[in-house]
Amino acid sequence: MARNKTFNRRNVLVIVTVILIAAVGLTVRLGYLMILKSAEYAERAEDLHERERAIKAERGTIYDKNGIAIATNKPVSTISVIHSQIKDPERVIQVLSELLSLSEEKVRKRVEKVSSIERIKSNVDKEIADKIREYDLDGVMVDEDYKRYYPYGSLASKVIGFTGSDNQGIIGLEVAYDKYLKGTDGTILTLTTAYGVEIDNAAEDRIEPRAGNDLYISLDVNIQKYAEQAALKIMEAKNANNVKLILMNPQNGELYAMVNVPEFDLNDPYTLTDNMLKGATPSSLTSKQTNDLLNNMWRNACISDTYEPGSCFKIVTATAALEEKVVKLDDKFFCPGYKIVEDRRIRCHKVGGHGSETFVEGIKNSCNPVFMEIGARVGITNMYKYFGKLGLFNKTGIDLPGEAKSIMHKPENVGAVELATISFGQSFQITPLQLLVAASAVVNGGNIVTPHFGVQVKSPEGTTVKTFHYEGAQGAVSKETSDTMKKLLEAVVSEGTGKRAYLPGFKIGGKTATSEKLPRSSNKYISSFLGFAPADNPQVIAIVLIDEPTGIYYGGTIAAPVIAEVLDNVLPYLGVEPHYTEAETKEFNVGTINMPNLVGKKKDELKEILKDTDYGDIYYLGEGETIKEQFPLPGEKINLNSDLILYLE
Repeated sequence: MARNKTFNRRNVLVIVTVILIAAVGLTVRLGYLMILKSAEYAERAEDLHERERAIKAERGTIYDKNGIAIATNKPVSTISVIHSQIKDPERVIQVLSELLSLSEEKVRKRVEKVSSIERIKSNVDKEIADKIREYDLDGVMVDEDYKRYYPYGSLASKVIGFTGSDNQGIIGLEVAYDKYLKGTDGTILTLTTAYGVEIDNAAEDRIEPRAGNDLYISLDVNIQKYAEQAALKIMEAKNANNVKLILMNPQNGELYAMVNVPEFDLNDPYTLTDNMLKGATPSSLTSKQTNDLLNNMWRNACISDTYEPGSCFKIVTATAALEEKVVKLDDKFFCPGYKIVEDRRIRCHKVGGHGSETFVEGIKNSCNPVFMEIGARVGITNMYKYFGKLGLFNKTGIDLPGEAKSIMHKPENVGAVELATISFGQSFQITPLQLLVAASAVVNGGNIVTPHFGVQVKSPEGTTVKTFHYEGAQGAVSKETSDTMKKLLEAVVSEGTGKRAYLPGFKIGGKTATSEKLPRSSNKYISSFLGFAPADNPQVIAIVLIDEPTGIYYGGTIAAPVIAEVLDNVLPYLGVEPHYTEAETKEFNVGTINMPNLVGKKKDELKEILKDTDYGDIYYLGEGETIKEQFPLPGEKINLNSDLILYLE
């Protein structure tokens, strides 16, 4: 009996001890949670009853050289539903499907999904969003948003680029400068019950979004328009695949225009153009085919596609020869229409040959045998030395994604035949922009420039955030060689194969090319022309490539006039004044005069007054008739080829 009592006392003692230990442990744990971890658990409790909705930040605007907005924003809305707050799901489904033009099935799936918040549609126009607000549907959220908008539609589409549904850059400048353009999203924080239902009259926290910075670029809307119009005109006239055209300041690398026609609509970038579909219907394409065509449509071929430059590359060969002093301007050559190199007969574009000619005439005639000879004199080692100096082994560093590199033979693999064809622009590939940069160095005194669009970034308040600086390299060629090349290339336009780029009053330099595409038997060509002006002090340099023109395909015939048309608009726009020679004034009736007073004058008097102008053939007055009124008015300064309107007594 005594033993049982002792046993029971021990059991009670053990139980009490366990209870005390447990109590102490719980007290310590509770103290830990309530004191040391109180802040953390309070935050977690708040998070449990707080719903977060993003407020989209406005993306920065892109401005052209003149401060014209070329990429901006349109206010739109995002429509979402909160499952736990919906009181009349059928009504919500009906209204949203009708106003948002969505199927009931699609809306129902999202309305009935048990989640904290479900997006129905983004980029909803403000008018439709306002109608949805008027219904005051429980559980339907209408949040402010922004949609990227491009005022000029397809203008410079492959340069500017576009954004995705999340307002993030996809291609072009939009992605290259995304870190500056994108803002910081804001947030709406709403208190809810443990079941996710918003608490009436509860205070709503709002963190305001921060708009993105604005980008200012060198592209000029007006110059881009001139260039696109000229490119479209030749593409349609020659039924070409596409036309590429670039205009740049050769002194500092600022790009004024970059054309890739056909362009696409930046406000509707996922709709394939007719040029891409080629008669097919979007519904007949597989998903992969559609994606491939879209990527091709968005591709900026001026920087992403390589080609054999053909005779435009003779600029580089001639420069290397002058720098190495292996040729003089009066050196004599003979062209029978071909040149035999090892076992190959490589022909000139003039089948009968140019006969005897100097180096200067060889450039003006774009004679292949002359350039094969001077290429051999330079040699592959020195030729590649100037390729390197002129940046042809490297990317140009343009501030756009997707730039391609050149495709060159290794020096050890270049034999006599390869050297001969390299000298006139075959057997290797470069991008149009690489050639433009190399040619710029040749005519600007020997400086390599970095082609670019980005100039400056400013905050929404107008404060300068960043001014971009671009590296260059001096001394690619000597000033002496540069001055000589400018004169030689001006002669190509005034007297040689580039005559159709001639503009009265302006000194134009340039080089023509007609590149045969691979395989050589395909009879497909790229016609091109590279031009710059004024030739003695270049302010603008341009290149145009016409891909697979039908009919006549010679660069001097169809590409040179394109650059002439563009420069005819661009040079006066840039403030480059024409200066006419005496011969040009007579031949083209150009220049200006102060309009003489013709009122009261008779026929014989008119003959004398107008004898040196194009108005000299207005001798229709009868005897005794005089001029009663005239336009332009006496004393007005006018162009000699302006219209003259005379009224008789």
